[in-house]
Amino acid sequence: MPKALFSEQNWYDVWFPNLAPSVQTMKLGQRAATPAQWAAFKRKYKAEMAAPGAKHDLELLAVLSHTTNFSVGCYCEDESRCHLSVLKRLLIENGAKIE
Repeated sequence: MPKALFSEQNWYDVWFPNLAPSVQTMKLGQRAATPAQWAAFKRKYKAEMAAPGAKHDLELLAVLSHTTNFSVGCYCEDESRCHLSVLKRLLIENGAKIE
């Protein structure tokens, strides 16, 4: 399905790309074939999420998680090899309530 149809067909309510990896980092993760390459992706993505804007967004979502329900999604087939596995850990580290 073309990405242009995701919103049109109600696949999500809000597009919030602020916590996505940069294109360069995303490609690094997509190409990761070994544990060492995946670890390199995680280090680079975590470094991006330590930037002030991303850190603020992580903190905001962590606080919101205690008063409202929301889901964070991606289109990767395997969460264990997706930035979401790292993002989930970062949200927890920032105090998010995860169910």
